[in-house]
Amino acid sequence: MDALTGLLEGPRARGAFMIRACFDPPWAVRVEDEAPLSVMLLVRGEARIIPDRGESLLLRPGDLAIARGPDPYTCADAPGTAPQALILPGEECRYPDGRPLNGVMDLGVRTWGDRPDGATVMLIGTYQMRGEIGGRLLDALPPLLSLGAEAWDCPLTPYLMQEIVRDEPGQEVVLDRLLDLLVIAALRTWFARPEAEAPAWYRAQADPVVGPVLRLVQDDPAHPWTVAALAAKAGVSRAALARRFTELVGEPPMTYLTAWRLALAADQLRDTDATLAAIAHKVGYGTAFALSTAFKRAYGVSPQDWRTRAV
Repeated sequence: MDALTGLLEGPRARGAFMIRACFDPPWAVRVEDEAPLSVMLLVRGEARIIPDRGESLLLRPGDLAIARGPDPYTCADAPGTAPQALILPGEECRYPDGRPLNGVMDLGVRTWGDRPDGATVMLIGTYQMRGEIGGRLLDALPPLLSLGAEAWDCPLTPYLMQEIVRDEPGQEVVLDRLLDLLVIAALRTWFARPEAEAPAWYRAQADPVVGPVLRLVQDDPAHPWTVAALAAKAGVSRAALARRFTELVGEPPMTYLTAWRLALAADQLRDTDATLAAIAHKVGYGTAFALSTAFKRAYGVSPQDWRTRAV
């Protein structure tokens, strides 16, 4: 398992909010929904993504932007356009003065804005994912990133345009998977760019010693790994592995392994009804008590409390 696969294996879209936004200039929408991750793919016209801090992004057809929450931002035709709508948590939409706007700009199935054939058309997908594996991914991203149409070739756009306005059985699952594919394709391209400044653990995947060790840990977290066992697999001494791993990843091998196991446990608690004992066995803890102790030390709450809050 490579680093990006490991990140995206757990947090998958589940009933993600997806919409086809259609506007005629001048237009602007203020986004304060605190969503962990939002993807914007421009199909027609031009749009600017304007964060409260940092430089704005100009999007042209085929360009994609990813916004990492919870920081707010504005989507508009131009920097000076006043927002006509405010997007809040829970898919709530209001006028800037606070009056409810839900339903006023609906144009049909997952279509919203001024008119269906607006001068600007943007596909928007918003994740509501939680969990520490998702947290590792979010921490690896800047608050706002973009990929120009010239930098990546995504065949998903026409298919997504067709599917987003359909209202058929299973459509939500289809759109969830399309959004996942879009994000994976975009992030794979992004992390390959020099300016991406990928995190240390991601860059370490290319190291001939640390890379294989990371994959061993990610592929089989339940194995009773020790530094000695990992070093033997890598063909180096324990001291050499510990030194090189810490230098490249930023933490010792067993610290990384513990964090990975607990992240997997956090997702299991959130996404399944498995018992704590079953989860402990799956992620490499001998007993439910051992997992519970480690989990509370790292997360500040018991596994049961974590599960309850995730509902």
